Amino acid sequence: MPEEVLFKSENRQPRAEIAAYLRTVADKLDAGEPITLKSGDQTVTMEPPASPTFEVKAEREGPAEGPGELSVEFELEWDEGAEDGSDAGGLEIE
Repeated sequence: MPEEVLFKSENRQPRAEIAAYLRTVADKLDAGEPITLKSGDQTVTMEPPASPTFEVKAEREGPAEGPGELSVEFELEWDEGAEDGSDAGGLEIE
């Protein structure tokens, strides 16, 4: 299935600012409200269902020998028009 990027933003920011963005997303999810992403002339509003699929990944990209790039990715997924997602459970974040 082809992927269409609806919105993308990537820039270096202090951890406190990133935490503030994540808190805003968490508050919107908790309240069942749409999430609107804005950057420059880009805007997209998403309405996650009550139980989207939540994917968390920690990755290292780069050569086997030597330094690489580390990342932590948080992703919500759902089918368009879906009311509920699957429940895999079991995730803990400390």
